[in-house]
Amino acid sequence: MIPNSPAHERILDIETDHPSLRVDEEALRLILENVLAGASREAYRVSVILTQRETVHELNRTYLSHDYPTDVLSFDLGEESEEVIEGEVYVDLDTAEERCAEFGSDFQTEAFRYAIHGLLHLTGYEDDTPERKQEMARLEDRYLNVGGNR
Repeated sequence: MIPNSPAHERILDIETDHPSLRVDEEALRLILENVLAGASREAYRVSVILTQRETVHELNRTYLSHDYPTDVLSFDLGEESEEVIEGEVYVDLDTAEERCAEFGSDFQTEAFRYAIHGLLHLTGYEDDTPERKQEMARLEDRYLNVGGNR
């Protein structure tokens, strides 16, 4: 394969679509690039959208038929046999701001945790059992610590 072909693309877009809440996008980018490096894939095309509760709730309702808010949604847009990680992660910044103290965290760290969690789903991790939830939480902590957020 040609090194600059789409099969070797490494695209990570981070977009803030919230009227007032912001995080350090460059710090988030470094953390998420570590998550992607840990996935050991040749290429990725991932968009992370930092948005508000209403947007995430509407996406949850429309695409997953879940009529309730959630902190993060991931949409895997890649082909099943493809070695490219391709997808979108929607992070609810309102929930991060409201719940961070509950977890002994701060707003930015909580938002970063949601983004990591969503990206871990795109890389193949699931949290459908207590053991898998624990493994994802351990990985979230690891990537947050590497990023210097704890």
